[in-house]
Amino acid sequence: MTAIPWIEPHRPLFPSPRTFVQDDPELPDDLLALSDSMDEHLLLTAYRQGIFPWYSEGQPVMWWCTSPRMVLDTRQINISDSLRKKLKQVLKNPSWEIKIDTAFRDVITACAKSQRKDQDGTWITDEIIEHYAQLNQRGIAHSVETWFEDKLVGGLYGINLGTMFYGESMFRHVTDSSKIALAALCAWGVEVGIDLIDCQQQTSHLKMMGAHPISKDSFLDWIESHIDQPSPTWQWDKSVLYAYNKNS
Repeated sequence: MTAIPWIEPHRPLFPSPRTFVQDDPELPDDLLALSDSMDEHLLLTAYRQGIFPWYSEGQPVMWWCTSPRMVLDTRQINISDSLRKKLKQVLKNPSWEIKIDTAFRDVITACAKSQRKDQDGTWITDEIIEHYAQLNQRGIAHSVETWFEDKLVGGLYGINLGTMFYGESMFRHVTDSSKIALAALCAWGVEVGIDLIDCQQQTSHLKMMGAHPISKDSFLDWIESHIDQPSPTWQWDKSVLYAYNKNS
């Protein structure tokens, strides 16, 4: 039986997501490794291989590479008629703003506190918050923030390596505020060459927004061709939303 390997942060040797197969029937197929803790170097090593952490407080850190992989093509995001109308309002009304990386810790904390269907607790532990905040300070983790009347009302965060964006979580305090952030991210992504957003796991919400599953090998091939390209500069605002009004 192939055992799940334990990873040491100072020696981050993950098994290959392409070839590793563990045959313990009591463990999920997509679970690749475990560790007692994490640090920024371990996180970046994992992301470069298409691996991400997902676990709960009190558990060891669990490292995954899901198959199939849920992804969102930035050119194919589903903008409903109602959302398109909302985006027009955001563009016209100066009370609405899209900001980048001005409140990263607030965004990830709000994501941790968001109530989700069929889910007790959160995988965004204090350890996750601290290390992703450190990556934000290094210009690797980013938050896309929806503001209304100078209040943070929605947003998302994730990891950018090369022209890969690994989406982690979203939250909303008002209707459509997380969708506004995602639409803005996709419009900007088209401009700068971020063609695919990793959504990690299949959910009905992401499917509604246009995300779809691809094979693990196809996803890993995509990473290999995009991970070492120059990363774009994260300085933009809500004007990217004009992309959804060109033909209306």
